[in-house]
Amino acid sequence: MTEFLKRLLKTPQGAIGLFLVALVLLIVVFGPLVAPHDPEAISPLARYKSPSAAYWLGTDQYGRDIFSRLLIGARATVVMAVLATIGGTLVGALIGTASAFFGGRADEFIMRTIDAVMSIPSLLFALLVVNLLGSSTVNALVAVAIAFAPGMARITRSVALSVRKQDYVNAAIARGESSGYIIRREMLPNVIAPIIVEMTIRVSFAVMLFATLSFLGLGAQPPAAEWGLMVSEARRYMHLSAGILICPSAAIAIVAVGFNLLGDGLRDALNPRT
Repeated sequence: MTEFLKRLLKTPQGAIGLFLVALVLLIVVFGPLVAPHDPEAISPLARYKSPSAAYWLGTDQYGRDIFSRLLIGARATVVMAVLATIGGTLVGALIGTASAFFGGRADEFIMRTIDAVMSIPSLLFALLVVNLLGSSTVNALVAVAIAFAPGMARITRSVALSVRKQDYVNAAIARGESSGYIIRREMLPNVIAPIIVEMTIRVSFAVMLFATLSFLGLGAQPPAAEWGLMVSEARRYMHLSAGILICPSAAIAIVAVGFNLLGDGLRDALNPRT
C-alpha cells in the first residue's frame, strides 16, 4: 500500500488529484458541521452581500450564505455522483464479464445491444430516464447509473476477454463451478484495476451530469443546496452579483478536475509496465 501511494504521488496529476479529492471528501464529511449559517435561512436584508467576515463568499438573491450552501451541497452533489458511478460500474462490470465468459452468440447479442444503447449520448439517455421516472435526486442517481453502465460493460469486456483464457478460469470450469461463481469469484477480481481507474474518471462526468440535470430542473429541487441547482437559480441574478454563479460553478469544476487527475494518476500507478 505504501509503495502504491508512492507511485501515485510521483506523478503531478496523481498528487494534485489526490489532494483535491481528499479536500472534497473532507468537505463532504465535515462540511455540515462547520457551516457558519443555516443554508436555507432567508434574509431579505442581506441579499447580494459581498464577501466579508460574516459571509465569506457573500450571499445570494435570498440572502442565504453561499459558503454554507456550498459546504452543505457537497454531499448532495459529490455523494450522489459517486453512488451513481459505483452503481453503473457494478452493473456494467457484471454485464461485460458475463459477455466475455459466455462468448459466441450471447457475447454478440449483448455487445450489439450495448453498442445500440451507447449510440445515445449519456446526457440525452439520462434525460430520457429521468423523464420516465420523474424529477428527483434519487431518480437522477438511477438515470446517471443507467447511462454509465453500457460504457463500463464494454471496457470490462475488453479486459475480461484475456482473463477468460487464463488457466485458473479453465480449472474452475473443469471443477464444475457454476457460471455465476466463475464470473463473480474468478474473473471480476482480476479485472478490477482498470475498472477502478475508469470509475474514478467517470465520477467527474457524473458530477457534471448531475449538475446538468439539476440545472435543467430534473434533479435536486428547491430549496436544496445542490451545486447545479445553485447555478440554475443564480443565472437570472448574475448581473447583480457574479459570485452567486461563479462559486458553485468553480466547485463543480474543481471536483471534476480532481477526480480526472486522480484517475490519470491511478492509471499510471497501476500500470504494470511502470
